[in-house]
Amino acid sequence: MMQADVVAAAAPRIDVPPTAASRISLAPEFGRRFLLIGDAEEEFDWSQPLARENVAIEAVAALPEATRRFNAAGVIPTYVADYPVVSTAASAAAMADMVAAGACDIGTQLHPWVNPPYLEQVTPENSFTGNLPVSLQRAKLAALTDAIETATGVRPIVYRAGRYGIGPATAALLSEAGYRMDVSVRATFDYSAEGGPDFTDHPIWPWRIDDRLIEVPLTAAYTGLARRWPSLHRHLALRGPLARAGLLNRVALTPEGVPLNEALTAIRRLLADGTRLFSLSFHTPSVASGYTPYVRDAEELRAFWRWWDGVFNLFAREGVTACRPADVLAAA
Repeated sequence: MMQADVVAAAAPRIDVPPTAASRISLAPEFGRRFLLIGDAEEEFDWSQPLARENVAIEAVAALPEATRRFNAAGVIPTYVADYPVVSTAASAAAMADMVAAGACDIGTQLHPWVNPPYLEQVTPENSFTGNLPVSLQRAKLAALTDAIETATGVRPIVYRAGRYGIGPATAALLSEAGYRMDVSVRATFDYSAEGGPDFTDHPIWPWRIDDRLIEVPLTAAYTGLARRWPSLHRHLALRGPLARAGLLNRVALTPEGVPLNEALTAIRRLLADGTRLFSLSFHTPSVASGYTPYVRDAEELRAFWRWWDGVFNLFAREGVTACRPADVLAAA
């Protein structure tokens, strides 16, 4: 084992649930806030095998207008960009213009199959960056971080692993590269059947990974009469019947595949439970029709924006305001 692997293996980990002692107590003046994070990535057919040649970025052309809509609602999104987005001239320029205008923040999203160096086979297991050799993870992260800085003039400090694919070495590599915030954990979801991480027992609250790096998981909630027994959701055969009966439903805060009424119910439940920081997400190709399975036509695009309007309106009524990664880091 290389020395780099030894150091990484001994470092704090994100892929295992944190201890209660690592939970971050946000400053009282922080109030109740929400982050909006968009996965800025290439378009590809999600029903087909991953391929290195799938690097089209046509939907980025619609992102500046979508960003203006977010800004008009008082929201500055953070776009975690992957390599095709920041290495293609047109999309890189669009990202740079939005960053320069203060319309968005920029972060990192690593899709290993389209991120150099290309030393691994493209397989489902290798699509989770944390499964790759540590030296290759480091090289890919460096290539992407440098490409984002070259494209936008900003050194990113927020990281998301594509497919949420963190591993034992992720925390050490991020700290080494100067990152301050990871947003890769999709709390309550399990990707182990595909070779990825299992977040079933990860909390939705933020925690400190090491002296400089914090984790802000994606927010999800269990709703229904049986929500106090979330372990029932682990039984695949029970999920559908429990949800249809209104007994137990897992709701992620994203417009992609989650009806607005379910999202609003989840937010109300989380507010009642005392949640102070929400992390919402979407894939940026969804801001145009025909690029994701969630927004296939004009009507679904209208529904996409109705979802955001409904969520932002509820947050406004409840006094939950938008924030940016720098606000969270300051409050932590």
